[in-house]
Amino acid sequence: MLAYIARRILLMIPTLFGIMLVAFAIVQFAPGGPVERIIAQLQGNEAGSSRVSGGGGDFSSAARAQTSGQSAYRGAQGIDPEFIAQLNKQFGFDKPAPERFIKMLWDYLRFDFGKSYFRDTSVLQLIKEKLPVSMTLGLWMLVLTYGISIPLGIAKAVRDGTPFDTWTSAIVIIGYAIPGFLFAILLIVLFAGGSFFQIFPLRGLTSDNFSDLSWWQKPLDYLWHIVLPITSMALGAFATTTLLVKNSFLDEIRKQYVLTARMKGLSQRRVLYGHVFRNAMLIVIAGFPGAMVHAFFAGALLIETIFSLDGLGLLSYESIVNRDYPVVFANLYIFSLVSLVVGLISDLTYTWVDPRIDFETRES
Repeated sequence: MLAYIARRILLMIPTLFGIMLVAFAIVQFAPGGPVERIIAQLQGNEAGSSRVSGGGGDFSSAARAQTSGQSAYRGAQGIDPEFIAQLNKQFGFDKPAPERFIKMLWDYLRFDFGKSYFRDTSVLQLIKEKLPVSMTLGLWMLVLTYGISIPLGIAKAVRDGTPFDTWTSAIVIIGYAIPGFLFAILLIVLFAGGSFFQIFPLRGLTSDNFSDLSWWQKPLDYLWHIVLPITSMALGAFATTTLLVKNSFLDEIRKQYVLTARMKGLSQRRVLYGHVFRNAMLIVIAGFPGAMVHAFFAGALLIETIFSLDGLGLLSYESIVNRDYPVVFANLYIFSLVSLVVGLISDLTYTWVDPRIDFETRES
C-alpha cells in the first residue's frame, strides 16, 4: 500500500504541471488583460467589470501570467508608450512566457502566490479571508447531504415500491429539478423579508453585533444566518445522493449472498449493516471527493452572490472577470491539488470500507 501511495503522490506532479500549463497557455490567447483594463479605466471606457477593491494600488511586480499584445491594445492610442511599458514591467509581462511560467511553478511549490493585481494584499491573505465562508457552506452542505441521504436511501431501498418510497421519490425528484439559485430566491421571498415572512437574515454569516453577543448566543446567531444558504445548496445534492444510495442498496440486496445470509437466519439489520452496507457504500464513497471539492470551491458561486457571502466562489469569479491572474491561478492550483489529494484519500477509504480491495495488486 505504501508503494501505491508513493506512486499516486508522484503522479500528482505531472498532473499539476499539465493543468497549470494548459491554463497558462489559454491565458496567452485570451483577449484583454490587466494592462488593457487599467488603460480602459484611465480612459473611462471600461464596461462590465466586477467590483474590485484597492484598484489603482500597488500592482504586484511578481505577476504570474501574461496576455498577448498589451502594447498593441487599441484603446492605448494617445497614451505614452513608456507608461504602457512601465505597466508591463510592473505586471511582469516584460519577460518571456516560458520564464514566467517556470517562475510561477517554483513560487507555487513554495505556496508563494504573490500579490493580487488590483487588491492591495497578498493572494494567500485573500484566500484565507474568504476560506471560512466556503468552509462553512461546504462542511454544512456535506453533513446535511450525507447525514440525511444515506439513512433515507437505505429506508427507501428496504421499502422499495411502498407508498413511503413513492412519496419520498416524488419529493426528491422535485428537489432535484429545482435549481439551487431559484430555490434560494424562493426562500428569500418566503422567509427573508420578501412578500411573506421575515424570519431569517438576508446577508452575511453573522449579525453586526456578533461580537457583543454572549457565548451561547453566537452559535445560535451563526446557525440562524446559514439556514437559507445551506438549504438552497443541499437541495440538488440531497436528491442525487439519496437516489444513488437507494439504487446501490437495491443492487446489493438482490444478490445471492444476501439471500444466503437471510436463509442462515440473520436479522434484517445484520444483513443490511453487516454485509450489504460496505459493498453498497463503495459507489457513494467514489462520489464523495467530487462532492467535497464541488462544495468547497465550485458549487457556491450563485448562492454566495444571492446571500452576499464573500467566499472563494465569488472571489474566483470576480478575479476572472477582472483579469486578476495571480488570484485565478492560485485558486486553480489549490483546487487541483485538493482534488488530487482527496482522490487519494477516497481510494484509501475504499480499502477501509472493504479490505478485499487492493489497488496495489490491481496495478501490478
